[in-house]
Amino acid sequence: MKTYHLKGLLQQKGWLLDPFVTINSKGKITKIATSGISDEYINGYVIPGFQNAHSHAFQYAMSGLAEIHNYQSRKDDFWAWRYAMYRVALSVNPEQLESIATMLYVEMLRNGYTSVAEFHYLHHDDKGLPYTNMSELGERLISAAKIAGIHITLIPIFYQKGGFGQPAEAYQRRFLSKDVDDYFRLLEDSIKSIRHYENAQIGFGIHSLRAADQVSMKRIFKEGPADRPIHLHLAEQLKEVEDCINYHGERPAQWLLNQGLLNERFHLIHCTHLNSKEVKGVAESQARVVLCPATEGNLGDGLFELRSFQNRGGKWSIGTDSQINLNPIEELRILDYGQRTKTHDRAQFTSEHQGDAGKFAIDMTWHNGRIAMGEKKSNFLTVGDFLDAVILNANTPLISVSKPETILATLVYSGQTSDLMGTLVNGQWVIKNQKHINQDAIQTSFIKSMGQIKIR
Repeated sequence: MKTYHLKGLLQQKGWLLDPFVTINSKGKITKIATSGISDEYINGYVIPGFQNAHSHAFQYAMSGLAEIHNYQSRKDDFWAWRYAMYRVALSVNPEQLESIATMLYVEMLRNGYTSVAEFHYLHHDDKGLPYTNMSELGERLISAAKIAGIHITLIPIFYQKGGFGQPAEAYQRRFLSKDVDDYFRLLEDSIKSIRHYENAQIGFGIHSLRAADQVSMKRIFKEGPADRPIHLHLAEQLKEVEDCINYHGERPAQWLLNQGLLNERFHLIHCTHLNSKEVKGVAESQARVVLCPATEGNLGDGLFELRSFQNRGGKWSIGTDSQINLNPIEELRILDYGQRTKTHDRAQFTSEHQGDAGKFAIDMTWHNGRIAMGEKKSNFLTVGDFLDAVILNANTPLISVSKPETILATLVYSGQTSDLMGTLVNGQWVIKNQKHINQDAIQTSFIKSMGQIKIR
């Protein structure tokens, strides 16, 4: 048992000031009181840890590799970017992947994420052959999460085609499942892998409509693990929409809706090119959208119809995707400011029940991020929950002069990673004063691995 005395604790109804929070040996909150005896005083405001609902860990090794542009030779768009990504995917061995992912997860923790949904499609060796343990690389990601101390939901992804009705390319050979039965064997091994870490869960999904035939997709959605979240890239690029129309005769989201496939278990990534009918249909299906604003901007994807989706009751979370940005506060700002520029209206993160844009953003991303992880919790930082939290330093200039009712808006719109005192996972410090408890060893391993990688 341990009791923290906090400057403030954010709960669903607002701030509880000067609370005493007791946790058990597993890091779950057993008591919240207004008085008591503490083991440690934290001069900070404690908010729930951010949820990263979409991550490709291996792409952390791409830093800078896709930003050297030869303007005269070709158009540098999403489809060209993919070849830089493929080159990295073909160059990383299991040990290197584990070192890269561990460093990545440390940086996520440093920026305030306490959970990550790993959309995992790097399955085979560099020749495209499966490992004896089909979940060898998924197991490396689980190990990385355990070393870093972050909650992880491993989402092994079915990948079969190179495009609508097109065979896969040689560059994609590490991603591919021969058929649905082959994918289900991968999924079975992945379920065994999560048993190595008590803070790991499983999800499943399909890379995109262009990466699988419709018979396979329907079978996976129907026969996949019951009550687990389903993740899927959708309508990220205009060409993807055009190709889907040419192949299926319908736009991507409309095809899913007309097949009767969407429900509350689905987490649709990007959705930057939905029309108004699709926005309405997705919202009404109760499927959630995962937005990755920094990546969507970096790749030139486009802007999601956020206001229209929210007005129809649509729910969303955020993710880091290509790891071009690991700061959830910046993700929220990019999302909001893109919408403000598009609509010429500043009130994007609001609803009829919530006018505080900072609180709205925290609520939306946490609740729907938790569901993307496979959790069903409706309230944060209450008795029975793990104490997974980010601590805002009460002594930083802007936080120190903020009233409780403006702290979250100050964080979301003016905050920096340097304003964070640290991160708790299961009630234990994993980041303190901007440094991971095992920073030096993890960073040394990462530097060594990056030095060994020869990008093909």
